[in-house]
Amino acid sequence: MKKFNDDNFQLFNEAARKLYFDYARQMPIIDYHCHLNPKEIYDDSKFKDLSDVWLKGDHYKWRSMRARGIDEKYITGSGSNEEKFQAWAETIPYLIGNPLYHWTHMELKAFFGIDEILSPKTASSIYEKANQVLKTLTARKMIEMSNVEVLCTTDDPVDSLEYHLKLREERDFQVKVYPAFRPDKALNIELSWFQSWLNQLSQVVGYQINELDDLLKALTERINFFDKVGCRVSDHALDEVLYLEASKEEADEIFKKSLASEKLSNEELSKYKGYLLKFLGRQYLKKDWVQQYHIGALRDVNTNMLSFLGPNTGYDSINDSVFILNLAKLLDSLAKDNSLPKTIIYTLNPAADDLVAALIGSFQEKVPGKIQFGAAWWFNDHRDGMMKQMRALANNGVISEFVGMLTDSRSFLSYPRHDYFRRILCNYFGELIENGEYPDDIEFVGQVIQNICFNNAKKYFSF
Repeated sequence: MKKFNDDNFQLFNEAARKLYFDYARQMPIIDYHCHLNPKEIYDDSKFKDLSDVWLKGDHYKWRSMRARGIDEKYITGSGSNEEKFQAWAETIPYLIGNPLYHWTHMELKAFFGIDEILSPKTASSIYEKANQVLKTLTARKMIEMSNVEVLCTTDDPVDSLEYHLKLREERDFQVKVYPAFRPDKALNIELSWFQSWLNQLSQVVGYQINELDDLLKALTERINFFDKVGCRVSDHALDEVLYLEASKEEADEIFKKSLASEKLSNEELSKYKGYLLKFLGRQYLKKDWVQQYHIGALRDVNTNMLSFLGPNTGYDSINDSVFILNLAKLLDSLAKDNSLPKTIIYTLNPAADDLVAALIGSFQEKVPGKIQFGAAWWFNDHRDGMMKQMRALANNGVISEFVGMLTDSRSFLSYPRHDYFRRILCNYFGELIENGEYPDDIEFVGQVIQNICFNNAKKYFSF
C-alpha cells in the first residue's frame, strides 16, 4: 500500500518517476492566468492566521463545507477564524476523491512543512504550527517559494495598473507581475451595471462615450496602455458564445439602444458581441497578445444566496449550452481577415472537450500550437478532468505544444496545483512508455515535459 502524499504521489510507474524527478520538478512556473491582488503583492502582505490566507474567499472549500451541513456562520459568517478553520478540519476527512483533499495536504507540506493529516483531532496543533510559520511568510515569499518566474493578474480596462507599475521598479523582487486585459464589462452590454462602468471608462480616458466609435477608441487606448505595462494576454469570460456577423452601423445602433436602456434581443446581443470580439481580436494580433476564452460558466444559480452574499461565493455551476458552432464562426471570421491572434480556449463543460480539441486543429498555422485547448478549468482541475483534457488534446492534436497549467486562483497558497498537474502529466506519459505505446526515450519525453511545464508558455506569450 502506498503512503499518502509521499514523494511519489500520483507517480504510479518508474517512467513517471524519472520524468518527474529528472525533468518536471525543477522547472519554474509561468502562471499566465490568476486572480491574485497586485496590491497585496506590492505591499508584500502578511496574513493574520491560516484561515485568513487559506479560507477567506475560497469558494471551493466553502462549497464542500456547505455540503457537509456546516452553518454559514463558520464559512463566511461571524464565526472566529479559528472556528472556521475547525469547521474546515471537520470537513476534510470526508472529501475522499476530491482534489481539495490533495491540495490541502500538498499546501500544508509545501509552505508550512506539515506532513500530518488534517482532521478534527489534529486541527489545533496544525493551526498553531502553521500560524507560527506564517509569521515568517509574506505574499512575495510564498510566490518565490513556489519558483514562480512570471504571473499575470486579471484586470479591468479601467484599472490604473498602479501596483504593476510600482512592482516594475522593485529591485528586491525578481518575479515579473504583468496585467491581463479583461474587457468583459465592455461586452456584457445587457447587464445593469454597464452604464456605470462606461462612466468609469469615460473618466479614465477623459472623454464621453456616446457612440461605438468612442468605445472602440477608448478600448484601443487602454490596450496600448496595458501593453506598455507588459501585458501579453487578454481574457474573456464567455459564459455563452454569442456570435452573428454585423456591420459597424448595426453594432453602433445596438450600442446606442443599450445607452437608452432599451431591451436588447438575443440577435442584437449576438451581433454586438460578435462585432466587438472581432474588433478586440484584431487589436490583440497587432500587439502579439494571446486571447483567452473561458467558456461555459453558469453563474449565480442560487439567487437567494446571491442576494445574501453576492457573486463569487460558491454558487456557480456548469453551463451545457451549445457553443461550438458560434465559436467556429467567430474564429473563422477572424481567420478570413488574417486577424486571428493566438488563442486559448477553455471549456467548463467536460462534455465539450473533444469538440474543442477537434476545433482548434482547424485553425492552426505558422505558430506552433497557435490555437490552444486550455488546461482543465475550475470544476475540472482534478485528476480525472486533467486526464480527460490531456487525452482529448493528445488524441486530436499535438499535446507537445500545450502551454500547460495555471492556477486561476485568488490564493497565494495555490501554487502546488502546478506540481499536482506535473505529477499527473508525468504519470500519463510514463504510462504510455510503460505500456509500449511510446518508445522508452526518457530524454526526449523529458524535454517535452519541460516544454509543457514552462518552455512552451514562455515562448508562446513572448515573456
